[in-house]
Amino acid sequence: MPLLTLKIDVDTYRGTREGALNLVRLLQRHQANATFLYSLGPDHTGWALRRAFRPGFFQKVSRTSVVEHYGLKTLMYGVLLPAPDIGKTCADEMRQAQRAGFECGIHTWDHVVWQDNVRQRDADWTARQMQQSHDRFQAIFGSAPRTHGAAGWQMNEHAFARLDAFGMEYASDGRCLLNDDGSLADPGAGPYRLQALGKTLSCIQLPTTLPTLDELLGRTINGRVIDASNIAATILKLTERQRDHVFTLHAELEGQKLAPIFEQLLDGWRQQGYRFASMADYHAEVKHGDLPILPVRWGSLPGRSGELIVRPGRA
Repeated sequence: MPLLTLKIDVDTYRGTREGALNLVRLLQRHQANATFLYSLGPDHTGWALRRAFRPGFFQKVSRTSVVEHYGLKTLMYGVLLPAPDIGKTCADEMRQAQRAGFECGIHTWDHVVWQDNVRQRDADWTARQMQQSHDRFQAIFGSAPRTHGAAGWQMNEHAFARLDAFGMEYASDGRCLLNDDGSLADPGAGPYRLQALGKTLSCIQLPTTLPTLDELLGRTINGRVIDASNIAATILKLTERQRDHVFTLHAELEGQKLAPIFEQLLDGWRQQGYRFASMADYHAEVKHGDLPILPVRWGSLPGRSGELIVRPGRA
């Protein structure tokens, strides 16, 4: 039975307090496993407004109704309102997900700071950011984190090396390249090991293989505008041919306004014969396999502005 690994990015204070707990309840109803990845420091979502000058940003904002999904208050954090410390104020909400039986891991310390800066930063800056999140995770959960999923799929070679230093055996920090219709550019793409800073790293990468909802909503694909009425069917079309997949969802989207779409996906994937998995479940299935060793690469994806970490094609 193929695995559909559900990777949940929790970016914001609101997403941690509301969206993530909504997803805990939804997943329990569907008897679906998943991994929650938390932002553990300050919520500076308002600083993301600086991205307005990047190519493609306004197009994405207009398609995905950022104010509707994230809330005006969240968009003011760090600008007109103080940035709440997510890990200090939402520790119990995070522990609720763990108590419900879900794997929890690190997304980042400060989502906006990491996403906007890590590509250009050195080893010391990277280590400080990652150590803060590692220490905060231990303080909240009482144990070391086992996994990581980078904010905005943004990393650098020093960050990948830190995952090995922390003893993390698996992470999901990048994406598989996609065609314009959301299908895999390389149908065989999947888990791999990275070569960074001149050596092969131990931490196995489990890249996201499917487009996210915000990358599809509002786009025209094969002459059809993708909206709330057909987006689930669009994604389910991509998973008709069975293989292991990783799907990234967001507590701020599927945990709130887009929850009905996510439920359609869960029902459809179950009918297609998939077993819902955490990242730990997926890692257990692939860790003894003969995985390719690939270099760190950057690339772009349809429906998303800027570059991000991508899995290179076949080695």
